[in-house]
Amino acid sequence: MIGVFDSGVGGLSVFRELYALMPEQDYVYLSDAAHCPYGNKPVEYIIERAEAITRFLIGKGAEVVVIACNTATAAAVKYLREKYPIPFVGMEPAIKPAALTSKTGVVGVLATANTFKGSLYHNTLEKFASDVEVIEKVGAGLVEFVEGGLTEGPEVEKVLHRYVDPMLESGADAIVLGCTHYPFLESAIRKIAGDGINIINPAPAIALQTKRLLESIEGRKHSSSQYLFYSTGDTSVMHSIVSKIVPSVPDQAFLTVKV
Repeated sequence: MIGVFDSGVGGLSVFRELYALMPEQDYVYLSDAAHCPYGNKPVEYIIERAEAITRFLIGKGAEVVVIACNTATAAAVKYLREKYPIPFVGMEPAIKPAALTSKTGVVGVLATANTFKGSLYHNTLEKFASDVEVIEKVGAGLVEFVEGGLTEGPEVEKVLHRYVDPMLESGADAIVLGCTHYPFLESAIRKIAGDGINIINPAPAIALQTKRLLESIEGRKHSSSQYLFYSTGDTSVMHSIVSKIVPSVPDQAFLTVKV
């Protein structure tokens, strides 16, 4: 069983890619909706939440945990790997492909404040982006849109313009989606940015990494295509998104829990 968690429904953009690659696997997903967003919370608080959720997922049978949240990865992946014997897959800032493919030498990164502060992000910048200009924008308000089930329209576009326009004005030809909620806004971002901009979603690469990791685990249990979706808050938006990814998931698979 693959455990997946996020501060909310954003991690379903990662589940979508995992499912596309490995539909036969068992999945248990937890949306920490009652404590969302993580983007501006203290690091210690995020570590506490990540640990509580990890214990919950392991209790449900998870043999590998995907931290489908850039902020939680930045804050907690090192701690979790040191404390628990199972493998963890974290979100990587997709700066490398952006830097390698940029023709203008300018790339935009849209992320949360805590992701930008993390050592993982700064190490990636140092390693892969020394030859490009990086325009960083904190996507304040975007997570809340997605959590509310709003992914397009004038209200969303008005806020996106604040972040995307300065990137385009600086000559960026790539925009890195540095939060798992943001792929659900991709069509709205595309409408503003135009077809010539490379919008980079790291989720497919994370799914591939998870598949490779699973294949290396000896003696793992047989999968039965079981799907469970938990939330510490409301499940309605999660239900709506999942039903578009896996229409056959029954209503009973969606549960509210205290973690």
